[in-house]
Amino acid sequence: MVATSTALFPDLRKVAFARHETFHPRFGWLKKGFDAAQQEAQQGEAVGIFTADDAVVRLGVGKNMVRSIRYWCNAFQVLEDDQPTELGEKLLGDEGWDTFLENPASLWLLHWQLLQNPEEATAWAIAFFGFHAVEFSPDDLLASLEQYSEASPGKKTAVSSLKKDMNCILRMYSEPELQRGAIEDSINSPFSGLGLISRSRKQYKFCIGEKENLPPEIIVYACLKFAETSSAKTISVSRLTYDPHSPGLTFKLPERVICDAIADVESRDPRVAVRESEGLLQFSFTEDPNSLADDILEQYYTEPVAAL
Repeated sequence: MVATSTALFPDLRKVAFARHETFHPRFGWLKKGFDAAQQEAQQGEAVGIFTADDAVVRLGVGKNMVRSIRYWCNAFQVLEDDQPTELGEKLLGDEGWDTFLENPASLWLLHWQLLQNPEEATAWAIAFFGFHAVEFSPDDLLASLEQYSEASPGKKTAVSSLKKDMNCILRMYSEPELQRGAIEDSINSPFSGLGLISRSRKQYKFCIGEKENLPPEIIVYACLKFAETSSAKTISVSRLTYDPHSPGLTFKLPERVICDAIADVESRDPRVAVRESEGLLQFSFTEDPNSLADDILEQYYTEPVAAL
């Protein structure tokens, strides 16, 4: 029996496929879209920047790209309903932590935000949480998206739309294959530098293991956000590694790397710890996990230890 997308994500109220206009996120797009929305909000304009008659001129891109920028800004949750979010302000605002996304940690943070938003990025969530192959072909990933779509309630999604998402995911996270005359398709995505998916000819592979440019603070932030629904002040490292929406599946990390990240942060902040209890590794925290996560994230960006 094939699990539905709503079974994989029980709180899912809707699904969304192929809303990116076939464009993966480009360098500068999130900042461009955020700044335009923020300026509009500050000026109290009634017409949305992304639907304004002069949006193409004001954003300096084509009509389809305007829609794509709008989609990505909302999918990454720097905007919500085209309005700046608190995270968007902290990260991309004029006095933001990393206004031009020069720190790879910010791309990891945005990747986490995208994967926690299955209503806007359904195919991404299925690919990382419901597709269990490590080595795969594009057809393998497409077949998995089709299975989830067909088994889910509601209107069936066209295979052509699922294929657009499949192609976008692979272009977004893997290095492009340069081909003569295919300049648009060969433009790099900033997220290809995360090292999540590698390619060899027509085969792809999720890269499971330590990520050199993924700071331990971002891992612990994600662990705390994942644990915020728990009533206890502990959660098993196994759940942090293998559950849907977990840091392990989102960042493609084994238990060892998650434990090492927690221990690294614990050496500077005793409010988090990793301990063995009855033969199981447990992540423990002394404060509300949501507030603690935000505190650790802010410390990472504002204290000198957060060197690029």
